This record gives sequence, structure tokens and C-alpha cells, in this order.
Amino acid sequence: MSKDQYHTIATPTEGLYREKGSKFIAYAHPVNSAEDIKACLEEIRKEHPKSRHLCYAYRLGLDKNNYRANDDGEPSGSAGRPILGQIDSYGLTNILVGVIRYFGGTKLGVPGLINAYKTSTSEALQVASIIEKTVEEFHRITFGYEWMSQVMNALKKNNINIQSQDFGDTANVTISIPKSEVEFQLTQFKASVLGVTIEQVEGKIDGIDISPV
Repeated sequence: MSKDQYHTIATPTEGLYREKGSKFIAYAHPVNSAEDIKACLEEIRKEHPKSRHLCYAYRLGLDKNNYRANDDGEPSGSAGRPILGQIDSYGLTNILVGVIRYFGGTKLGVPGLINAYKTSTSEALQVASIIEKTVEEFHRITFGYEWMSQVMNALKKNNINIQSQDFGDTANVTISIPKSEVEFQLTQFKASVLGVTIEQVEGKIDGIDISPV
């Protein structure tokens, strides 16, 4: 797996664990931002207005340094950390797991809570479809039709993915490139258009504009 790739889940899933009358319902969601996380938590709370706790954990980003584990009133370390531990055991990022608890009348103690939050999360992740995704950057290439042949041939030669095309008064092509390869790929593209080596590429090409989307 390259440094631009990561593992997450394809779609939301659920897991259920029961212990001494208490019920723990885990909801796993793929997320890409703090806004996504907030929206998912609000959705879970609306679905379970009578629940006493919504404990959760998430990780975001390729470096996995953006994370949080929240116990939401449960004893410290008994809920959020076990949830996060399961996320990490599956090697996932860009994921949120929120666990709803309905109290059954019998206290489980910290070890019991740790097991319940861990197991319910595991149940949700076991049924998830884990996928590999690539972080890409998108750029729009705008050019006059006199450059059409060179541009399209250069894109094909360098295996650059075309996301969309628009041929109006001027030609526009939107491309996607793995984040870590952007500078190299764009330089290689320019070299192919001009028919020169990478070392000979200097700045912009008259008549061709490349800008991030």
C-alpha cells in the first residue's frame, strides 16, 4: 500500500452486544471531516433520544494523528478507548464508531464496560466491507484546440486519469493524480506535450493552463 492509500469501510454498518440487560448498539460510519463526524453523531442521537450514553471514537487522515475517544459519562477509559482500539486493530482511518448504551439495571463495572464497548464495535466492523482508497488531487487543464493532440496523447502516455471533459470554446479536461505524485506527474505531462525531457521543462506552457480544482 502506497503512502497515498488507506483502509476504511465502504458503507455504514451496525453491531449489537447484550450483557445483563444492558444493550450496546454500535454504528460505524465512513467519514472524511469533522463536519461528517458531527452530522453522524447527531443522526445517531436523534435515532436514540432515550439512550443515556453515546460513546464514540474516530480517526481521520493518512497519518492517523487526528483522533478522539469520548466516554460520554462512562468511567474514564471504559468506552472511547476500547472503541478506538478496535478501529486500530482493523488498521482503519476516516472512520467513526458511535456506541449507544441502554442500561439494563445491573452495573457491569469497568472491565464489563470495556468488553461491551469493544465487542459491540467489533461486531460492527466484522460485517463491514473494508476498502482501500487513494488520496488524490484534481487539476483542470484548459487549452486551445491546437494543443488537443499533444495534450490527449500526453495524458494517455503517462496513464493520468481523466475525470471529465468539456469541449466548448476552449477545451477543458479535469484529471486526478495521487497526492504524492502531483508535482512529478504534471512535470512529466508537460515534458510529453512539448516533446522534451523532464529536466528541460520550465514553468508554464503558452496556451495551456493547469490549475487545481
